[in-house]
Amino acid sequence: MITPIKALRKNRFKTALIFISMAVSIAAIFLISAISGGVVSMYSSMLKTDGDIIVTQKGIADTFFSDINRTVTTEIARMNGVKEISALILGAAPVEPLPIVGIYGASENRFKSYALKKGSYPKSGEVMLGSKIYETLKHPETISLSKREFRVSGVFKSHIGFEDGGVVMGLEDAGEVFHKSASIFLIALKDLGKSDSVVAQINKAYSQMEAKTTDGFIDSYNQFKIIKTSSDVIGAMAFLMGILGIVSMMSMVVNDRKAEFGIMRSIGLSSRVIIFKLLGETLIIAVLAFIFALGASEAVLEMIKHADKFQGYINGEITALLAIKVFIISVSMALFGTLLPAIYAARIDPMNLIQRGGA
Repeated sequence: MITPIKALRKNRFKTALIFISMAVSIAAIFLISAISGGVVSMYSSMLKTDGDIIVTQKGIADTFFSDINRTVTTEIARMNGVKEISALILGAAPVEPLPIVGIYGASENRFKSYALKKGSYPKSGEVMLGSKIYETLKHPETISLSKREFRVSGVFKSHIGFEDGGVVMGLEDAGEVFHKSASIFLIALKDLGKSDSVVAQINKAYSQMEAKTTDGFIDSYNQFKIIKTSSDVIGAMAFLMGILGIVSMMSMVVNDRKAEFGIMRSIGLSSRVIIFKLLGETLIIAVLAFIFALGASEAVLEMIKHADKFQGYINGEITALLAIKVFIISVSMALFGTLLPAIYAARIDPMNLIQRGGA
């Protein structure tokens, strides 16, 4: 009996087509999941820096639309259990020649979160640049933002792509640029066990604001839900397209190998043996396609990470958990896609083949 390896070598062209179909589908699932997860992870990491509790304007759909009065930070800082409170203005604007750049207005006590590579933290009329955008803009001494010229006081390095490709300025300057007091407050606590108590105090004292623990905010943030849902939908489409491609290719393979399967039936091999034979062949291709797609996806993510065009905003990481998840998806896709053609092959009647002259 022909072994799975020999069968794959015998049908090299169709094996290559199945391999390509699987590899493209698996790589698509890898990239979609890694990039969407990277966006959520970067923004979550940014919010978690110095923040056990996040305060935003009540009822807003996105933190970029939030506008809260930063003068209340003094009152909140006096609340029992609060260690430190910092304010941020989140915005985006063009910085020539880049069409859009993340702009972060930060209170002075938050500047320590940005690790300086050179220069100093910004004063009035100054900004500091993330190392990624600093390189992209070819080491500028000034930048033009909202029809104002700002001097570049320093350069910082951040592992968070949104920040490393962004501009940081003082809260006062950012307030003038975006016409708001603050977008969010980040509150560090002395004792995490008092987080619910502090959240309750803030929500009771300020009806126009909404306080949540950082983890609670991230879990309920609408934009994260949209990103995850979109990722799941596109990933499911890639999965289905992969199954359809495998069904199509395996149907052609089965049609070409009718005589082989008819002989197997005529010598007494059961339908189950034929089904498992085809599933085994496809499983070998699936494992090889998974390994290839994993390597290709890592290479693409590395290129995206260092591409000036994306300014570090698009980043993704293939974790062990994601790799295991995609491997299970890959095997499932391969087996489901092969099952119907395999059942058809197992039901081939050798007598019909003899009557048709093996056609």
